[in-house]
Amino acid sequence: MWDDAFPSFLIGLREGLEGGLIVSILVATLVRAGAKSRLPQVWTGVLAAIALAMSFGAVLTFTAASLSATAQEAFGGALSVVAVAFVTAMVFWMRRSARSLSGEIKEKVTGALGMGAGVLILTSFLAVGREGLETALFLWTTARAAGESVGPLTGAGIGLVLAAGLCWGLYRRVLKINLTKFFTATGAVLIVIAAGVLGYGLRDLQEGGVLPGKAAYAVDLGGTLDAGSWYSTLVQGVFNLTPTMTWLQVLGYAGYLAVVMTLFVRGVRATKPAPATAPTGTTTAAVPEAPRGAGAASTPRPAA
Repeated sequence: MWDDAFPSFLIGLREGLEGGLIVSILVATLVRAGAKSRLPQVWTGVLAAIALAMSFGAVLTFTAASLSATAQEAFGGALSVVAVAFVTAMVFWMRRSARSLSGEIKEKVTGALGMGAGVLILTSFLAVGREGLETALFLWTTARAAGESVGPLTGAGIGLVLAAGLCWGLYRRVLKINLTKFFTATGAVLIVIAAGVLGYGLRDLQEGGVLPGKAAYAVDLGGTLDAGSWYSTLVQGVFNLTPTMTWLQVLGYAGYLAVVMTLFVRGVRATKPAPATAPTGTTTAAVPEAPRGAGAASTPRPAA
């Protein structure tokens, strides 16, 4: 169970932190603007986004259950590929946007304040909805790959709770986290996990008759490795690597990992900031500002 929980824990932590940071920035901006009365509009949009994500997960579950065995394989494989695409885009987007996220959200909220309640609800809904849909799709994919839902749901729940705690700490300014380094480290791990999801998805598409080569094995260690051993279970749960893999799986896994990881590392090196005079170890651009007077560990602000 716990080996299946790690990928979901990581996606829950990362997506939860992304969504939580956006909500924190929305709330902090409204509080500092003296518009606390409009906070219910933010929470309405957030709850609507959560409801949409849960509904999306239910639709995926019931749709797959109503299909034939072959169609289920094809359906699951196609969604695994889509999930990999979403996760990859998320990793690269957050790597680029971590430093400017706060300013972008504040600008949107400032514009929404001058409009009707529907605009602010829509702003929070769209900001959180993307993370919710990505999380639901990835959780459904990992649960299907694991063959059970308890581990993935438990891992995701722990990750989301931890993300909520981190966001609260950042909002109150009692925590200082280098978000750029955090998203870089988790992004690299997610790329490795996504490579395994891609390999699993390609195998499903082969089983569903969409792609050829389901009997062309590049690796067949089923006779020498115990699939039920702890180490085999750990590798399968975390990386989706199985003792038996087709050529398409191996090529898809290795090709994705080589290309995406290379681009990711190059992008990280290219966006490294120049040495600054401010103390290192924290990233403040993406951290929401707390209300005035909040938190004993607040950083003194320069006089206007």
